[in-house]
Amino acid sequence: MAFAFEMLIVYQKAVDFADEVAAAVEGFPRGYGYLADHLNRASPSIAANIAEGNGRFTKPDRRNFFGIARGPVQECVPLLELAARRSLITADHHGQLKSNLEEIAKMLSGLINGLDKRMV
Repeated sequence: MAFAFEMLIVYQKAVDFADEVAAAVEGFPRGYGYLADHLNRASPSIAANIAEGNGRFTKPDRRNFFGIARGPVQECVPLLELAARRSLITADHHGQLKSNLEEIAKMLSGLINGLDKRMV
């Protein structure tokens, strides 16, 4: 791994989540492209914002991007709920994906709080 952010567990989990979402939406039937597209844009943006934030030089910049990463986490929740309600994903799969999002959100909060505690 060449970049420091690639060692962050939250980054790895975010990439895994985006990959799992991409695989799940491949099977969405015609007519649900809007939902697949939205999920395919929101889910990788979690990891992208973590990576971008980690590349910033100042704590406020890093904190900002880590905070921005929380946005698509929240965005994915209703999208996955709609997918479950339309039986595009199973209830179990929905629960697993939502649990993954909750874990990522907590880890992002920890990352942000950790920045506040660091001197530099």
